[in-house]
Amino acid sequence: MKRVLVIHGPNLNMLGKREPEVYGGETLTDLNEKLYKAADQRNVQLECRQSNYEGEIIEWIHRAEEEADAIIINPGAFTHYSYAIRDAAASINKTIIEVHLSNIYKRETFRHESVIAPVVAGQISGFGSKGYILALEAIAGEDNNE
Repeated sequence: MKRVLVIHGPNLNMLGKREPEVYGGETLTDLNEKLYKAADQRNVQLECRQSNYEGEIIEWIHRAEEEADAIIINPGAFTHYSYAIRDAAASINKTIIEVHLSNIYKRETFRHESVIAPVVAGQISGFGSKGYILALEAIAGEDNNE
């Protein structure tokens, strides 16, 4: 059974309240419930965590070297400037998929660059919570060459 760590970055605890015109009305609890259900259907052991603190996210990535087979991460605003999270992701030998609820390339110019993307397996943006499910499907299908 694959073990997947989902890391929700800063401000994702405010889903459902923060800019619903951009992020929709779904809360983080709603999103995690969807993810746990999708993981069960794919025989994946899932753990979801959220932090507004860069150092805590880095520690989780480091520990994932031993505790997980893959990571799905939405680094939030850290996407655009956290070389520390980028270096943490590059330092482990795990599949990592970067996910964003909104299409970061259709938003403010400063959101168009991800410093994380060059060191992860792929990036999914603009599909809301379905992006997390797509990442989970990609990870679950790795052994089947899907």
